Amino acid sequence: MIIVSSCLAGINCRYDGNNNLVPEIKELVLAGKAIPLCPEELGGLETPRTSCEIVRKGNQIFVISKEQLDCTAQFELGAQKVAEIAKTLNCKQAILKANSPSCGYGIIYDGSFTGKKIEGNGLTADKLAKQGVQIKNEINYKE
Repeated sequence: MIIVSSCLAGINCRYDGNNNLVPEIKELVLAGKAIPLCPEELGGLETPRTSCEIVRKGNQIFVISKEQLDCTAQFELGAQKVAEIAKTLNCKQAILKANSPSCGYGIIYDGSFTGKKIEGNGLTADKLAKQGVQIKNEINYKE
C-alpha cells in the first residue's frame, strides 16, 4: 500500500479548500493500491484554513500560520497519525505534496510566506522517512 497526499488524489483538502489533482495518483487510489491521507486534517485543522509554513527558532521547529498562529501541535498530531497508519499497513512508499509544511520532502517554504524555498522536510514526510518509508512527490513519483 502506498500513502498519498489526499490533495494529489483530487480531494479538496488544501488550505484554500482546493486540491492538486494528479490523475495518475487518483487512479492508484481507485485501484486500491494507495490510501489518501491529509495529515493537516488528521491533526484537527479545518478546510479551508490559513496557510502555514515551517519556522525555525534555534533548534526548534514551529509551524506558523500566515496570521502568526502556532499550529505546530496539529501538524505534529497529523504526522503521528499518518506514521501510525503507515506502520499498520506496512507502507514502504509515500507520494506526498512537494513543498508542504506537512508533506514536503527535501524542499519546503522558508517561513517568510514569500514563496522562497529552502532545504528541509515537512513534519509528516520527515516522520515517515525516519520510519524507512520512501518519499516521492507529484513531480518525481514515476522515477
